[in-house]
Amino acid sequence: MSRDSGIPKLSSATYRERIADVLRERILSGAFRPGSRIVEAQLATQFGVSRGPLREAIRQLNDEGLLVTSDYSSTRVVSLDARDVKEIYSFRTALEYFAFQLIWDRRDDAFRRQLHNRHVKLLDAIESCIEERAIAAELHLHSLVYETTDHQILINSWKGLRGRLQLYWAAVHLAHNEHGPRPGAHEEYVDAAIGDDLERLRRVLSEHMQQGLADALTLLCERRGG
Repeated sequence: MSRDSGIPKLSSATYRERIADVLRERILSGAFRPGSRIVEAQLATQFGVSRGPLREAIRQLNDEGLLVTSDYSSTRVVSLDARDVKEIYSFRTALEYFAFQLIWDRRDDAFRRQLHNRHVKLLDAIESCIEERAIAAELHLHSLVYETTDHQILINSWKGLRGRLQLYWAAVHLAHNEHGPRPGAHEEYVDAAIGDDLERLRRVLSEHMQQGLADALTLLCERRGG
């Protein structure tokens, strides 16, 4: 990791939040690549803070799934691994379909409006060309079905996947010179999610997830040199 990383000095009381925001942005932008080591002493100097708030920010990003700390206190950006990607996407497909099964007969006009509104915000975020904003909006869109279930174990499982999804999406977008998902990528998903055919939703969901998996695996293959 380069010493001249462009990280600003901080003087506000929100050290942990601001440090976490900056580190998250640099991870998702590719400035800190998957597998790269996070050096506390170096970052503390760059931020102009003590180790305390820095370690709190690192713990937060560990919880989000963007960083991983070993037993020997070595912290690295989570690596991209083909097996891990496959497991996450298969697990996520099953989770999201289960979530829709739970709420299928409880979807009301409020749910449909909220899904539409989140989709509009996603399109706005993509148009802004701000990577982190687009990824956050995509997660926000997919989060609605989980939030609606009021099933805490399911919600926690989804939260456990979010960090790695952010990392994979950011890497794929960067590789394709994009700043978020393709503008039309979620139209069929939204249409099926507010429709009346659960089996169609299952097919659309599977196809949607398979495309994301294919993009991630293609990226990994390219990084291995084919």
